[in-house]
Amino acid sequence: MVSASFVNGLAGVLILTSLLVIVVKSPRWSVILYSLQSLVLVAIFLALAYFMNAEQLYLWAASAFITKVVLVPLILYRAMSRVGDIEISKNAVSPTIAIALAVVAVTISFIVIDQLTFRAAMPFKPALAVSMAHFFFGVLCILTQRSLYKQILGFCLMENGSHLTLALLAYNAPELVEIGIATDAVFGVVILVILANQIYRDLHTLDTAELSTLKG
Repeated sequence: MVSASFVNGLAGVLILTSLLVIVVKSPRWSVILYSLQSLVLVAIFLALAYFMNAEQLYLWAASAFITKVVLVPLILYRAMSRVGDIEISKNAVSPTIAIALAVVAVTISFIVIDQLTFRAAMPFKPALAVSMAHFFFGVLCILTQRSLYKQILGFCLMENGSHLTLALLAYNAPELVEIGIATDAVFGVVILVILANQIYRDLHTLDTAELSTLKG
């Protein structure tokens, strides 16, 4: 089926962009790559809307474009501009180990999804496995990155994965569901950015390894 191959192919691009978000040293470049990934997610929504005749997904695509491609990256980029071009040179693990862990996460996701039966999404099992893997990608980014902004992007990766899962399994859900998800993601990022900026103002660092003064 051409539609399934196209959607699954786009989902494969999501894996590549997620890996780049995690391993790229500069948080600003990671934000740009996240915006690119979200644009691919919008393309998946449009493809599903067309091939599945699910008109609701056109609104999902528009909402995701505004919030994920434009608004969230803009919030993060402006927040980084306020604190200057701060890059964390070291992370909890090397890029090689991070990629190896990501490969393990993808493998596990494909094995798990292959054992399940989803009549509504059988042709899109690879894409569904990718959406599941994004939860692990988000956790991996949070655990392996020392930059607070990179950890916020880990949350964003997890949210993109859950968004794709919902689109594949419940593409006929009401538009209000999509609006709720998009709004929740934006508010989540805003709150996390406020916390990160407050930490920087008080402690003059975004390196989580240097936040020992928060222990108590």
